[in-house]
Amino acid sequence: MKNPQVVDAATRRWRAALFLFMLATGVSMASWVARTPAVRDALEVSTGAMGLVLFGLSIGSMAGVLVSGGLVRRHGGRLVITAGAVLLVAGLLVIAGGAALEVSGGVFGGLALFGAGMGLAEVAFNIEGAAVERSVGRPVLPVLHGCFSLGTVVGALLGMGLTAVRFPVGWHLAAVALAVAAAGVWTVRAVPAGTGREEAYGRGGGAKGPGGGGVRAQVAVWRDRRLVLIGLIVLAMAFAEGSANDWLPLLMVDGHGTGATAGSLTFMLFAVAMTTGRFTGGPLLVRYGPAAVVRASAVVAAVGVALVVFSDSALLAGAAVVLWGLGASLGFPVTISAAGEGVRPGDASARVAAVSTAGYAAFLVGPPSLGFLADHVGLRNAMVVVLVLLGGAALITGALRTRGSGEIAGEADASAQRGGRVPQDMPQGLSSHSRLPGDDGNVTTRPRPGPAGGGRR
Repeated sequence: MKNPQVVDAATRRWRAALFLFMLATGVSMASWVARTPAVRDALEVSTGAMGLVLFGLSIGSMAGVLVSGGLVRRHGGRLVITAGAVLLVAGLLVIAGGAALEVSGGVFGGLALFGAGMGLAEVAFNIEGAAVERSVGRPVLPVLHGCFSLGTVVGALLGMGLTAVRFPVGWHLAAVALAVAAAGVWTVRAVPAGTGREEAYGRGGGAKGPGGGGVRAQVAVWRDRRLVLIGLIVLAMAFAEGSANDWLPLLMVDGHGTGATAGSLTFMLFAVAMTTGRFTGGPLLVRYGPAAVVRASAVVAAVGVALVVFSDSALLAGAAVVLWGLGASLGFPVTISAAGEGVRPGDASARVAAVSTAGYAAFLVGPPSLGFLADHVGLRNAMVVVLVLLGGAALITGALRTRGSGEIAGEADASAQRGGRVPQDMPQGLSSHSRLPGDDGNVTTRPRPGPAGGGRR
């Protein structure tokens, strides 16, 4: 195994900036989730009506997700992250105002803005994180998403404490918005220009890779059967995570008869488990490989969800969310990483964006729809959908096995024979160099780092 590349100061700042802002977005998301029972009570709406309010988050998020990949390829990740940060802060302030004034439409609109900012920023962050991972030669995406989970722990603790003392929701979310704004300013200054844009567009502005740029590139990558299976895995694992993020406090309050503070505490346990799984999952990935780890994760998450759904003990259900969180922790970042491996550098951005879109679709659109099902069968029974998806994901994790260099070389030779020439952008497994964005937005050429571990790449 080759030693990882020594990380320079600019790359360390880049990586730290991504970690910081993911932490801030986790705090903001958990702050909203922890206060959903209070917001629902203030708005005086049913569970189904609350599902409609949550669709503001889904609509905004999907709008952001669908355009983010194309915007990154055209303008670079830093500009997209900037736009996302602005929308995040604006959305939190509008949610705060809507909650304080007890206006459902205001909360819906604020969630739409907040979701659009999340969608724009997080797809860009996955592309940035994948680039940092290639640069430093060791896993970065699990820790990057772990920072989001750590933020949810901080946000859940804050929300639990403020719920206990009946602190106004509006002032709570407004303070979080100011903290996110400060983190966003530092992050944007530290992230280099051009990441993603230089991978998809040549210096002359011409599109490269399958399908060119924009929407065509995102559609073209789905011709790869392996990527389709990876997309299905991330869909299921993100749905399992998103269902807890959207419904876990209310699931404990309405489904198991706990108080609002206990509901927030349960969500905090889930967030702690997610954080633990993501920060400690790297060695498991190196030793056993992504396919085995994600298969085990899906099974563990399914056991946790089953106990929450079928157990009549609130204490046992509360403890089971630890299994739910541990099982769901690695699915999203590992599948994102797998999507960009073993392909030409020019294709990695489109593939990561495409799989991120599938994941966020499940993460943000699927769980709110459970509210409508819950009106008919109850919130606990509605979670059976999560069980079914996790079982399906466990059956297809073989798609996460990294292709060997011989297989990639065969594909490259076949492509060269069909086109009469060798592609300009060779797969990462064959190239001796990786193209990375410099601080000025121009492409620099650095030696390609060695693999992070035998089971990782």
